[in-house]
Amino acid sequence: MSFTSIINEAIKKAMLAREKDRLDTLRDIKSKLLLESTSGNGEVSEDIALKICMKLYKQRIETYDLYSAQNREDLAAVELSQANIIQEFLPKMLSEEDIKIEVKAAISQSGASGPQDMGKVMGILSAKLAGKADGKIIASLVKEELLKS
Repeated sequence: MSFTSIINEAIKKAMLAREKDRLDTLRDIKSKLLLESTSGNGEVSEDIALKICMKLYKQRIETYDLYSAQNREDLAAVELSQANIIQEFLPKMLSEEDIKIEVKAAISQSGASGPQDMGKVMGILSAKLAGKADGKIIASLVKEELLKS
């Protein structure tokens, strides 16, 4: 079943259950997927759909942090709720330990010897861990490992 079909089914369930907040979030995901499909090549691939959802998730978390910092707990709660709904459709994120294992493997694979080789390692890891780990976490772990070398 395609990602768009999964979202459509979730929308139907949310409509039947009369879950307004969930429905709003799912419709936002669907609108972004439709926008992507009409702007280019018709059908949206799984990878692109996951990238869109990851972007929406990150936006919600950043907004949640902003509202929390400004003591707007009413708005922060809405953003966190939406982020949790979006997270249901994302693949399970790798733990920091799993990412470290991947980082060490990529460093040995690329033959990186210091911080100047960060681009080589990030190129390998970006493709391999797309949608499974946050790029900022990956970059910080790569930098940490390369400084040890």
